[in-house]
Parts: sequence; structure tokens; C-alpha cells
Amino acid sequence: MSRFVRPSKYRHTFATQPRREYCYEGVKPSGSAWDTDLIKSNGKFIAINWQVSGGGAFAILPAPSPFHTPTVPSGSAAFNTKLPDLIPLVRGHSAPVLDTAWAPHSASQTVLASAGEDSKICLWDFQDAEEKFSGWQEEGWECPEDWTVPVARLGEGNGASAHGGRKVGQLVWNNTAEGILTSAGSDHTVKVWDVKKETAPILTLTGHKDTIQSMCWNYTGNLLATTCRDKKIRIFDPRAGAEPIKIADGHGGIKGSRVVWLGDRDRIVTTGFSKMSDRQMMLWDTSSLTNLKTETIDSSSGVIMPFYAEGNDVLFLAGKGDGNIRYYEYADDELHYLSEFKSSDPQRGFCLTPRHSLEVSQHEIARGYKLTTGMVEPLAFIVPRKAEGFQADLFPPAPSQEAALTADEWISGKTSPPKVIDLETRSATTHESAKASAAPAAAAPSPEPVKKEEPKPAVRQSSLTDKTGKLPDMRDLEIKQDDPDSDEEITEAKKRAPSTGGFDDDEDDVVEKKSVEKSQEPVEKSIEEPAVSGEADMPKPEEPTAIMSAAVSPVTGSPSVPTSEGNTDLTKELEDAKTRLAQATAHLERLETENKRLREQVDKAKRLASELAGL
Repeated sequence: MSRFVRPSKYRHTFATQPRREYCYEGVKPSGSAWDTDLIKSNGKFIAINWQVSGGGAFAILPAPSPFHTPTVPSGSAAFNTKLPDLIPLVRGHSAPVLDTAWAPHSASQTVLASAGEDSKICLWDFQDAEEKFSGWQEEGWECPEDWTVPVARLGEGNGASAHGGRKVGQLVWNNTAEGILTSAGSDHTVKVWDVKKETAPILTLTGHKDTIQSMCWNYTGNLLATTCRDKKIRIFDPRAGAEPIKIADGHGGIKGSRVVWLGDRDRIVTTGFSKMSDRQMMLWDTSSLTNLKTETIDSSSGVIMPFYAEGNDVLFLAGKGDGNIRYYEYADDELHYLSEFKSSDPQRGFCLTPRHSLEVSQHEIARGYKLTTGMVEPLAFIVPRKAEGFQADLFPPAPSQEAALTADEWISGKTSPPKVIDLETRSATTHESAKASAAPAAAAPSPEPVKKEEPKPAVRQSSLTDKTGKLPDMRDLEIKQDDPDSDEEITEAKKRAPSTGGFDDDEDDVVEKKSVEKSQEPVEKSIEEPAVSGEADMPKPEEPTAIMSAAVSPVTGSPSVPTSEGNTDLTKELEDAKTRLAQATAHLERLETENKRLREQVDKAKRLASELAGL
């Protein structure tokens, strides 16, 4: 059944396969079975966990662009995308590197933390990377020396290690406080570090019964959400205590589960597996840690990596081993499917770059880096617009590289949203100032033009009543929508799109009217029908002038409907039309409820069949 189209400026967001000369070739990603993203970006560089014969290493490279060939970080020279056999690597670990994380509050964008199976957490500063990349692959160029000495090693005072000799598999920086790093290890603890105090963590969070699979800070950096192999989801307030403040049952399967916070809202999304190994996505309310909705995606076996573009409310899901990247829009407390990027090359890792590094002139709302077996592909997710100028509704202020709090202020209990940067002027400001400057523009309506008084016809009919003088039957109208659950309707919508002259976000509601037989009636009928109901008030025969003045509009010169009775009939018909529309809406809701009940019965039947097959 047809329904109204949900208006959204992101309905036509797309990403295309980048040109080969924009992609890095000859990449050697790590073969470790640990579940991490394998690739991280800060907009200036990318870091890739590298496969080496002994010890652990990772590579850093200038971040490629989906719009032109890569250049060295200064932009002064082009960069050959086909990597040689030998490149400078970062070798500071004695075992495979499991995770890396770029510091978000580094003005030079060169500070990175790394963790590995050797229970070490190393801090690096790549300010000399520009020199190592100069002259890349020119004749006579020799591979520079590797980076081997980190700036600092956390938790190695008095011969100790960061997590008691166990693997360190997850690293996450705080969103607002400078120098606050969080690590998760195989000792089932989460440790919070002030990188200026290297010897010991400032906080240790407990309560996990198994391996920690992922973690994520909220927008203001005061709450931490984690997923664990014990099928639990936990939320910590690290400064309030070591134990979680909320615990809930998560996905039924034990395979990799991930969590991501939905910007400045009290909502999180988790991805994981059901007991039947179906891939799932769950939406949670963090105020009570209750599950608002669970959606089954498919039955593939790869772990889903979720990423959220906080300014645009778009959630990206990239599955390991998949070639597709799905994306959804969060609106009205629901996740609405938008589209997906399809490719035949399965990804081993994926990441999003910070929003402050996007190409706003290309209407790029997000940029991802897809890591395959031997290549890094930059993907630009673009909202098509006819206008070429800066689109303020697509690019709200983005988190800047300046921290809102110092480490000591955060430890003392102070909370603040991150500082933001205007993507049009590149000027930094606070989160409150950005909201305050946007509020007056949104609150002040544009003044309406003063209308001149002109003679009006007796009745001015709408476009639907110009020919017949009546509202058409609502059953003669058909309203169509791209149903995100139906591949056939999506395909049909794409076929219809070119005939409209391209996509226009200002015309999201698509209404198609069938041919109405009543519209073929003579125009004179619109005069005759109201005249019948008002025969008692018709002028006398000896007054022809009055009859002519009532039958001809002084403005348009066309016949018009006589006064009060005609208006009354139109009002009554409009009320009848509204009543029929309300009945149709109620009928649609009943059908959707019945459809939901039938789907639940089908799912239940499938589960019973699976259980019987297991017996």
C-alpha cells in the first residue's frame, strides 16, 4: 500500500567507486584475528596496522582524497599511489599492533597512540613525517629509517606494563578533555590515562566478566559505553566510581559487538549477532539503558562496524567481509534506511575522517576510508544539490582540534561540550555560542510581503477544483513512497528520478494523480450545481444586470459560483474529504499493525523450525 514519503534532505545521498589513481595500492594490512578497524584517519594522515614478519608495526600515509590524487601533507607535491615494497614503518611493539587512535586535540595532527599484544601503549609524534615523504618514489629515493622510539610508553614504571602483561585491544580518546586516553585490555578492565602522567592510570573501571569488544565516549566526555563478550552493555561514569552505573542485556550472540554514541543525544546504537547468528542493530535509551528497537540486518558472518556523522545524524554500517556500506538517518527517535554503497571488493577495515576535513564545496557530508586486502579507497558520501555555494543546513559546526577542558579540569569533575569550528569561515567557537548564533536566524521568520487590496472573485477555487467545482474523490489519488524495505520500489524510484530533472531536496513529497473522469465534465457544471441549491435567492427576471454581474468575475472575466450556498457546499465536501482521509489513515495503521503481527509469527515459526532441525 502506498504511503506518504518521509521528507529528508539525505534521501539521495550517494557514494561512487573512486578512480584507481586516487587509491593506494600495495597495502599490506595486518593478518591479526583481533577485531579492530585496522585503519584510522585524522584528516591529514591515515594509520594502517601492517603485516610484518617479526614484532608489530603500523604504517602512516598522507590521507588520500576522493577528488584528486594524494599529495604530501603540505600539498606541495603529488604522491604516487602505488606503494613500493619498502616504506617507513612505525616499529615500537614486540608483538602485533592491535589498535591505533589519533589524538583529536593535536594542533599539528601528528599525535597518535598505539596498542598491541605486548601489553604496551605507545605515544608517537610524527612531526618529521613531511621530511620522510619528500621525494617519494623519485629516481634515487631511498626508504627512510623506521620510527622506533615513541614519545612515551604508558604504565611501564617499575617494570610494569599497561594491562599486567595482557593484550591491549582498544584505544579511545576523550572527546572534550586534552590528553585523556582510554584503553581496554584482556584483563577485563578499562583504564583511563592522563598521558602527561605516564606511570599509572588515573582511573580503572571494572565489572566486565569477559573480553571487552568496544567502547565509546559520549559527546560531552563524561560517560563511557562498553560492549563485552559476556553479552552485556555497560555505561560508566568514570569519575563517580569504578563500577558501571547501568547494565543491560545486549545481543544474544557472542561474536563481535560494537557500540557508537549518537552525537549529543542520550541514544546509543549497538551492532552484534542474535542467538541464530543474524546480524542485528539495536537502538538504546541511555537514561534508563532500555532497548527501543531491534532490527535484523542479514545473516552474514562479518562483524558490523558502526560510525556516526554527528552533525548530520547519519549512521554508517560497514561489515567486515562485505563490499557494501549501509547508511541510515536518525530522526524522530528512529533509524530510517537511506541507501548503501555497493562494491564487489570486501572490506577488511573502515573508518570515517573528522568532519572538519571534509570538502564542503563538493557537498561531502562524510568521508570514509575502505581498507581491502591490498588497497585503500577514499569514499565521499555526497548530498546532491543544484546550488554551488556553502550549504549551511548540511554543514553545522564540527568539533574542532582545540580541547574544551584540560586533563586536570576533567578529573576534578568539570563537564563541557567540545569546542566547534564553523566549516564556512573556519573560525572556532564554543558549542553554546554556535547554538546561540543559529537560534535567532531560525526563530525570526521572514516578513511577509504586504498584499495590495484587489477585487476578488466570489469564490477562488484550488487547482483541484478549477475544472469541476468539487474536490475529487480521495480514492482517485495515489500517493507513492520509496519503501526502504522493498528493493522493487527502490529500483522503481531510481528509474523515475531522471524524468524529474534530477534530485531536489525542496520537493521530497511525491504525489501522482491518476486521471479523474470527473475532471472531464464541462466547466458550466461548476456554475449550475451551486445555482440549484440557491434558487430561492436568485434575482428576479426583470433584473438582468444583477444576473450578469453575479455570473462573471470582475477580475478574471470568467464565470464564478454565487456566494453563500456555494461556499457552504465546498466546506461540507472538504470536511467529507478530511473524514475519508482520516478513515484511510486509520485503515493503514491497522494494516501495518497486522503486518507487524504476521512478521512476528513468521519469525517465531522460523525459530521453531530451527530448533526442531537441531533436535
